[in-house]
Amino acid sequence: MSISLEVLGDRWTLLIIRDLMVRGCQTFKEFREGGEGIATNILADRLQRLEHNGIITAHVEETDGRRINYRLTEKGIDLAPLLLELLIWGARHEETGAPAAVVRKIERNSSEFLAEVRRRWQQGDSTPALPKFGDGGTSRKLRKE
Repeated sequence: MSISLEVLGDRWTLLIIRDLMVRGCQTFKEFREGGEGIATNILADRLQRLEHNGIITAHVEETDGRRINYRLTEKGIDLAPLLLELLIWGARHEETGAPAAVVRKIERNSSEFLAEVRRRWQQGDSTPALPKFGDGGTSRKLRKE
């Protein structure tokens, strides 16, 4: 099964993948409350598309049959280098809310950061790999040094 650019080219899809990968989100509620303002119908649609394309899996929680936990697949976690490059590019050229010092540190140590993201994924560790951004634009763009 191939994944089309239509799926990955959607801004909400990339934010959901980011939130799974680095913020530790696992449930519909956590994605909805992530601060991005995604509508519930859009969120449900994107989660379904990601699952259909083999990027995520959905599992009913054993202790609460009403709760579904989402997790990246191997195919999904392989998107980590791409998302890291997009984060760095965005921080360099746009006001993203990502603190420049944090992004510089990640950029200098990208292989270690990616290894940590993969380690957390393999161990099922949902501890956020990055702090929550979105400080209302108080961050500064990265500058080439």
